[in-house]
Amino acid sequence: MRADVRHVADGIHLVHGGHTNWVILTEGDAVTLVDTGYPGDRRLLLDSLAAVGSSPEAVTAVLVTHAHNDHLGSAEHLRATYGTPVVLHPAEVPHARREFLQQVSPGAVLRNLWRPGVLPWTAHVMRVGGMAQHPVLEPEAFPADGGALDLPGRPVPVHTPGHTDGHTVFHLPHAGVVVSGDALVTGHRIARARGPQLLPDMFHHERDRAVASLDVIADLPGDVLLPGHGPVHRGAVREAARRAAEQAV
Repeated sequence: MRADVRHVADGIHLVHGGHTNWVILTEGDAVTLVDTGYPGDRRLLLDSLAAVGSSPEAVTAVLVTHAHNDHLGSAEHLRATYGTPVVLHPAEVPHARREFLQQVSPGAVLRNLWRPGVLPWTAHVMRVGGMAQHPVLEPEAFPADGGALDLPGRPVPVHTPGHTDGHTVFHLPHAGVVVSGDALVTGHRIARARGPQLLPDMFHHERDRAVASLDVIADLPGDVLLPGHGPVHRGAVREAARRAAEQAV
């Protein structure tokens, strides 16, 4: 299996890994990496950097939308091996350290095994190390006062709690792009619907807050959505968030 790297716009690539996406932002020789997939996606992650003419040494920072295993997988490896800062919302920093865990429990998965797609999805999670914890030992918080980060791509963090307490989307105003993590996706292996939607309920720490965060996303100007799961969505981000909110009622 090779990394599926999709060019979205100048300096912006969406990568489809093993059921989870990550985003590569390039600026000259420097890179910002948004999320890292599952632990078992590491070879795909490194291949994706090579595919855009880069390397792990060039990664200025890893931004993490939220500290679930399928987004945090290689973050600590990059930090420990290359000294790459791993940066999250302040509320998500202790989650990345695994001081607590806001993730679907094994019990919840077992109760949902009868649903279409849950059993093969669970088997995949186990194959790619998604059941093991890979905490980031020294995560860093980005400033809570808003504004663009001084990183390649100049991403603007926007707090969208609900999926986890510190879930964050990253807005790229110059390109009209929203990197939405798991706050707004376009598909999932256990979801029947396609197109903009919330993840199935069992994945959210607080579903009501996740629904409310769709209003936050709807206020972000843009016409390209790069989700944590599913393909790129082209069209008004406002309408994508509205569609997901209507389906969530």
